Amino acid sequence: MGAESYSNMHNLGLLLFRLYVGFTMAFAHGLGKMPPKPAFMGFVGSLGLPAPELMAWLAAIAEFGGGLLIAIGLATRFSALALGGTMVVAAFLVHGADPFAKKELALLYLSCCVLLFTAGPGAFSVDRLISKK
Repeated sequence: MGAESYSNMHNLGLLLFRLYVGFTMAFAHGLGKMPPKPAFMGFVGSLGLPAPELMAWLAAIAEFGGGLLIAIGLATRFSALALGGTMVVAAFLVHGADPFAKKELALLYLSCCVLLFTAGPGAFSVDRLISKK
């Protein structure tokens, strides 16, 4: 496999990865939190986080908006960082006392965010169109 072929496969892989991770996060996890309902704000407050209403909004925006941005490859690294932070809270604060099976999904999304933050969105992304690289 030549370098160009490898590069195309690499970029196609990142595109498919972003589409799945981004749309799944946005619609399976984030959409139901938009806008944050009082029960969700109360739950966030019960975690001991400061400014629970603000934190609930930030979590909802990170999951829904960040998921959509990751899917299209716009502000990918920023979105991965924001969503990754939300997944740290989910894994270690929300599910901190739970068995690994309850933490697994948040940790899996966290690892996806780490990959996107370090690898970037790839060539088939809005970020790449904007930067014209």
